[in-house]
Amino acid sequence: MDENKSKQDKLLEAIREMNRASDPNKLQTVSMSEMYETVYQSQPAVIEDFLYPGLCVLAGDSKIGKSFLVSQIAFHVATGKEFWNKAVSKGTVLYLALEDQYSRIQKRMFKMYGEENTSDLYFSITASTITAHLENQLNDFVRGHPGTNLIIIDTMQKVRGGVTDNYSYSKDYEFISQLKKIADDNSLCLLLVHHTKKMKDDKDPQNDITGTKALMAAADSSMVLVKESRTSLNAILNITGRDQPDTRIKIRKNPETLIWESEEFETDIYKEPPDPLLQNIADIVIRNSGKWSGSATELAALSGVDIKPNKLTLKLNINASKLRYDHGIDYKNVHTHNGRFIEFQLIEKRTATVGDDCDDKLPCGVLP
Repeated sequence: MDENKSKQDKLLEAIREMNRASDPNKLQTVSMSEMYETVYQSQPAVIEDFLYPGLCVLAGDSKIGKSFLVSQIAFHVATGKEFWNKAVSKGTVLYLALEDQYSRIQKRMFKMYGEENTSDLYFSITASTITAHLENQLNDFVRGHPGTNLIIIDTMQKVRGGVTDNYSYSKDYEFISQLKKIADDNSLCLLLVHHTKKMKDDKDPQNDITGTKALMAAADSSMVLVKESRTSLNAILNITGRDQPDTRIKIRKNPETLIWESEEFETDIYKEPPDPLLQNIADIVIRNSGKWSGSATELAALSGVDIKPNKLTLKLNINASKLRYDHGIDYKNVHTHNGRFIEFQLIEKRTATVGDDCDDKLPCGVLP
């Protein structure tokens, strides 16, 4: 259970678990008030404005360069180096290259990155299907490597089980939902490589993904890689997802290293302006040697912002992850027999930029 959750959150979860055990058929609900009182910690983007926790499908024609692209993504996440000028949350990466051989992977990585390497990127060329033991295999890996934030499966058909081309919405949805559950349960990104149809949709590249629309419906995001022609070095990466705006990225493959280089992000990514309340709270915590605790009323008076205590608490509950990843502050809303208290703890400061060696559990270049 997440160590950042308050005692109240843990108690509520324990009560729900008891209810499920006593009556597994009972519908479990959370009231709006209860939801607002709970602090939900979310994970940061794996790659800023590009790749997020959850299930992402990357599709494209065969032999178009998908494996080079995901190899590139894997290397940058495992090393924490910027990807296309975007900040990266460093973590352990598992790459299931199920259509490859280790000798080919070795040559590909050396072609792309030379002698530079990392011990945080793991490869496997064999895996079970989702109908057999894949879930156990992936969960076992994550338990053994708790800093894992990215798993790549190349390709989808290798883990699906069965060799039929008879797709149905229900079968596609069930399959993708099983993989999504693995990603959600482990708070990581599962990047699933897939193919596109021979007949293309000129209006919406997302419709080119092989299978039914259930693949997009169940997945958190999808990417479609489209080349101008089979022999061209230029391509477009079309992205859509729940946590990001629809984006088109012009990319070009370096003919020497075979690395995909970004040339233009055609979508202006919206950036939320800095929140004065969160910034003032960060200043308060720093001035108090990295720790602060007290009531919402006391904090509202110190905040420098005209805000009522109950609204302050709600805003902090909703922005707990922003406090953690943007300001490096751990927030807890603690309920005791003496009342409710707010606690802040500054995560240990360290000077780090994207590309430095970073802690497995903390995103490089994001936390202080």
